[in-house]
Amino acid sequence: MKPTRNPYRGAALLILGAACATAAYVAAETPADDPSSRIKVPMFQVDPMWPKPLPNRWLVGSVIGVSVDSKDHVWIIHRPSTLKGNEIRSKWQSAPPILEFDQEGNLLSSWGGKGEGYEWATSEHTVYVDHKDNVWTAGGGAKDAQILKFTRAGKFLMQIGRQGRSQGSNDTVNLGGAAGLAVDPVTNELYVGDGYRNHRVIVFDADTGAYRRHWGAYGNKPDDSFFKSATDRGGIEAEDSSAYNPKDPPAPEFRVVHSVRISKDGFVYVCDRTNDRIQVFRKDGTFVKEGLIERNTLGSGSAWDMVFSNDPEQKFIFLTDGTNEVVWELLRDSLEVVAAFGGAGHWPGQFYGPHNIATDSKGNLYITETYEGKRVQRFLYKGLGIGKLPSFD
Repeated sequence: MKPTRNPYRGAALLILGAACATAAYVAAETPADDPSSRIKVPMFQVDPMWPKPLPNRWLVGSVIGVSVDSKDHVWIIHRPSTLKGNEIRSKWQSAPPILEFDQEGNLLSSWGGKGEGYEWATSEHTVYVDHKDNVWTAGGGAKDAQILKFTRAGKFLMQIGRQGRSQGSNDTVNLGGAAGLAVDPVTNELYVGDGYRNHRVIVFDADTGAYRRHWGAYGNKPDDSFFKSATDRGGIEAEDSSAYNPKDPPAPEFRVVHSVRISKDGFVYVCDRTNDRIQVFRKDGTFVKEGLIERNTLGSGSAWDMVFSNDPEQKFIFLTDGTNEVVWELLRDSLEVVAAFGGAGHWPGQFYGPHNIATDSKGNLYITETYEGKRVQRFLYKGLGIGKLPSFD
């Protein structure tokens, strides 16, 4: 599909010199708007040499999760099964699903996959490292109804839910294609964007796995009967067949709950991917507001994953959009799009399916790419600047 022009006008665009090896940073002039309305936005420069090559002739498949821990180590998860025969021919082979890198891009640890005592995902999806340095992961496959918790060394700690046992969006035991994870350090509760087949946020105790609460769009009890056909229920296999229509009023239900984040001031932000929107809640599930993101985007939608800027106020949201192949920058208080960077392609600084995003203590961004992107890129924070929004005409 051809995306339409973004409805937010007179804001800013960050342009990266993506096609050149040095990834030079270039600031663009803003349109002829009122200069007083221009705001400075975070600017980034791609680091084309990060991470370093993997050992053991390892390759990664679709990279579908990233998280940064308390040591500023970067964790990714990929799908080994997505590597094709011509990629792993002869001497090449898949890396383990979970990889840990330091700030210099060195591989520090690697583990994951089937093991004793737990059910590994049929289609790996997300990795999240909490404030205690526990490593969580989940899957988006047709039977994936479980979340796994490990130590940073890969020792199994806990499983929530059982594979193949999902009973829908009001099941308090099993998941349904969990896509996003976040642990609240204040309450030690695990928030789950659940997800590809269910249509809700669900909360568990992060130590015991005990159910706490759940809610759907607008804070209501989710109603799976809204989805009248199998192709409108979401899921990795069906996400491009969603019955989303941008001419309709905003949907009363979540479609693909793809990401959940908790701000320092206690709000829960949810990416409703194929509904092209972010919804904001209080921790008890009370609805606060929503923002539409490039709402004419069809297919896999525009709201994939997000992370907050690391200034004390967390003024900005950085939102991956794997359909339009950009990262949107939003004002967190208003959910207004004010900048974007990236563009379609395989050169440094461009994207093919930007899927997940994380930030480190310096404000640098780490962005993974699914489908045939099959990589993680680092974008170095370069301060504040002015630009303009892209056009998809």
